[in-house]
Amino acid sequence: MSYAAKNHNAQAMGLMVLAMLILPGIDAIAKSLAGIISPGQIAQCRFLFQVLFMLPLVLHTRGAWFDRRLWLHAARGCLIALATVLFFSGLAHLPLADAISIFFIEPMLVTLLSAVLLREQVGWRRLTAIAVGFIGAMIIIRPTFADVGWAVLYPVGAAVSFSFYILLTRKMVMTVEPVRLQFLAGIFGFLVMSIAVSLGDSAGFGPLVAVRPDLDQWLMLAALGLIATTGHLLVVYAFQRAPVGVLAPLQYVEIIGATLLGLVFFDDFPDSVTWVGIAVIVGSGIYIFRRESRLELDGGAQETADRE
Repeated sequence: MSYAAKNHNAQAMGLMVLAMLILPGIDAIAKSLAGIISPGQIAQCRFLFQVLFMLPLVLHTRGAWFDRRLWLHAARGCLIALATVLFFSGLAHLPLADAISIFFIEPMLVTLLSAVLLREQVGWRRLTAIAVGFIGAMIIIRPTFADVGWAVLYPVGAAVSFSFYILLTRKMVMTVEPVRLQFLAGIFGFLVMSIAVSLGDSAGFGPLVAVRPDLDQWLMLAALGLIATTGHLLVVYAFQRAPVGVLAPLQYVEIIGATLLGLVFFDDFPDSVTWVGIAVIVGSGIYIFRRESRLELDGGAQETADRE
């Protein structure tokens, strides 16, 4: 494996871990606003602030603002908008850690899809780490329809949408500057949610009804937008440096932050079985991180052997 082909996997994983530690802040704020502001309006404001925060950055980047693949940028915006509003809808019915645990069928989906659609090589060790992390998430949630009802489908739908968003990100970030990529995702995400909120408000559809936030709520929405902008930009930079199969297992780290925030702000104290699940998730992530770091040092010889 050449130096360019390695593409600093360890650095990419570090960026991914950092992103996963701060991104649960989005969900904690959204859950705090649930029942006051609709999931659709929260998502709309999330993209509005992403555009505002990224505008100074994008003005300092070079290159054309739009290209022939504008429809791909629009598709990314639609997918992240759909994933966001579905997940925020789930937070209105589920504990924070439970919603994120259900959502974490996504790393497994995106790793498998990357092998099929992007032709990325995914060795058996990475697949095993994905499966172990998934088992850890299921240990935490132990979901049944009897316990949570149809609300379980909100984070499931969010996971499917986000999986395709991640695949598009990986495909496009090789040729599009990350700042511009995220700025355009914010533009299209805001447009999609603005149309949805306008139609939903007119129809009186609860998840899309608009209200007038007060000052404190605007500050919370701005904080949500800042966290989302920072976290997802880190994710894009990570995928610029490493394949999906390498980074997907590290998304499970997000559940650690979600569990802690759920404890501090919502008094959702994890039981002993939940802590077992967290330990499984952390162990899976640490294994992948140590293995990929070692592969960089030995030139990928062992990885090649694993795939034979």
